Amino acid sequence: MSEMETELKHLIIDTLALEDVDVADIDSDAALFNGGLGLDSIDALELGLAIRKKYQVKIDAEQDDVVKIFASVATLAHYIESVRR
Repeated sequence: MSEMETELKHLIIDTLALEDVDVADIDSDAALFNGGLGLDSIDALELGLAIRKKYQVKIDAEQDDVVKIFASVATLAHYIESVRR
C-alpha cells in the first residue's frame, strides 16, 4: 500500500465520519461505491472537496472520468499522484 493510499484512507474515514471503519478495513482495490464501502453521491461530493482542499487537485465531473477516478482508493491515489506531477 502506497503512502498516498494510506493518506486517502484516513481522509475518507475523517471526512465521512466513518467511526466504525479503520484504515486496515479498507481494501485499496475494493469499490468505493456500489458495494465495497458503499459510498453515495453526497459522499463523493464531500470527498471531492476534501481532496481539493488537501491536495489542491480539482476533479471536474464534466472533463474527468469520475467513475474511473473514484473506482477505488488505488485509482484515486493514482489520479492524484499523476495530476500533482
